[in-house]
Amino acid sequence: MAKRLEIRTTSSRRRAAMVFLYLLLAILLSSSGRVHGQFLPNTPSVMENGSHVSALYLMGDSSVDCGKNSLFYPLLRRNLSLLPCNGSDSTLLPHLLAQKMGLPNSQPFNGQDGSMEGLRNGVNYGSAHATIISPISQSHSSFNQQLRQVYETFQLLQLQLRQDIAQDFIKSSMFYLSFGKDDYVDLFLRNSSGVMLKYSGQEFARILVNQMVHAIRTLYDANVRKIISTGILPLGCTPRVVWEWYNSTAIHHGTGCVEEVNELVLQYNTMLNEHIVELNLELPDAQIIFCDVYQGMMEVITNPTLYGFRDTKNACCGLGLHGAEIGCVSAETACDQSSAHVWWDLYNPTQALNSLLADSAWSGHPLPGICRPITVQELVSTSHLT
Repeated sequence: MAKRLEIRTTSSRRRAAMVFLYLLLAILLSSSGRVHGQFLPNTPSVMENGSHVSALYLMGDSSVDCGKNSLFYPLLRRNLSLLPCNGSDSTLLPHLLAQKMGLPNSQPFNGQDGSMEGLRNGVNYGSAHATIISPISQSHSSFNQQLRQVYETFQLLQLQLRQDIAQDFIKSSMFYLSFGKDDYVDLFLRNSSGVMLKYSGQEFARILVNQMVHAIRTLYDANVRKIISTGILPLGCTPRVVWEWYNSTAIHHGTGCVEEVNELVLQYNTMLNEHIVELNLELPDAQIIFCDVYQGMMEVITNPTLYGFRDTKNACCGLGLHGAEIGCVSAETACDQSSAHVWWDLYNPTQALNSLLADSAWSGHPLPGICRPITVQELVSTSHLT
C-alpha cells in the first residue's frame, strides 16, 4: 500500500513538473512579445496577400472620415452633410484599401486611449472638412493639427517600446494622405479666407502643394517611408458645385461638369504629382505614390454605363436640385440604389464608386494608371528592409 502511494505521489509530481514547464514556456513566449508590459507591434512579416505593411495611418478630410473624428461636426457642419458617407468609414477608399492589405480599420484619433493595441492597429487622424490651409474656424481640423497628432502617437510608441522597435514599426507602416478638397470648396463657394483676392489659381495650387511636400518631408524625417498621396476629385462635377455654378449661369460642357473649376483642381493634381516624382528621386528608400482619383472618376463620369453607373449628376442623399441645395441630413432621405450613383452627397462619392477606385488603385484594374509610379499592391508587397 505504501509502495502504491509512493508511485502515485511520484507520478503526481511528474505531472506537476510538466505543467510547471508548460506554464513557464508559455510565460516566456508571451513575455518575449512584450516590452515594459506592452505587446510589441506585429513584425512586418509577409502576410497571405504579400503585404509588408504593419499598420495604416490616415490623414485627410471627409474622404477618410465620416465625421466621427470631428468633435462638434454635427453642430458646425453649416451647409455640409450630416452624413458625408453612406454607412461608416468602412465605405471610404482608404478603409477599402486596408481590407485588401489585411489590416483593420484605422480608428479615430479622438477615440484613442493611448494603449499599445490601439496605436499598432493604425490611427485615423482625418477630420471631415479638414483643410491644408489653417481654417479661420477652430472647429475644423487642419493638416498641421493632424501632423501634431501624428507626433503625439510617435512619442507614445517610443515611450512604450524601445526606440529602435518603435522606429522599425513606423518604417514598416503606411501613411495615406488625402487633402485639398475642402480648401477648394472654401475657395469656390465661400471664399471664407479671402484667398481669391490674394492669389491666382496657379499660386493657390502652389501654396497647397508646398504644404503637402513639407508634410511628406516631415513624415520622412520621422522614419515614415511608405506614403500614398491622393489628388483631388473632380469638384467641377460634384452636385453642389454644379448647382452653384448653374445658379450663376456658368457654362456647362458635355459631361455636365464645370470645366473652369476642374481646370483649377487639375493644376493642384499635376503639381503634386510632379513633386512626388522628385521626392522619390531625392529621398533615399522613400516609396511615395500618387493616386489620381480625378482621372478615375472622370473616366466613370464620361462612360458611366461601362462601369455600372446610371446617374453621374445627382446626389443620392440630399435635397433640392441635383440633391445639392441641402446636404444629407438622414440616411432615410437617401436614394434606393446608391450603387447606381457616382455621388453620395454634395461632394463625396458613393461606396460603389469608392470600391471601383479601390480595386483600380490596388491592382490597376479596371481603371489602369490610377496610382503611379506603382500600384498600391506593389507598394505594400515591397519590404522596407530592401
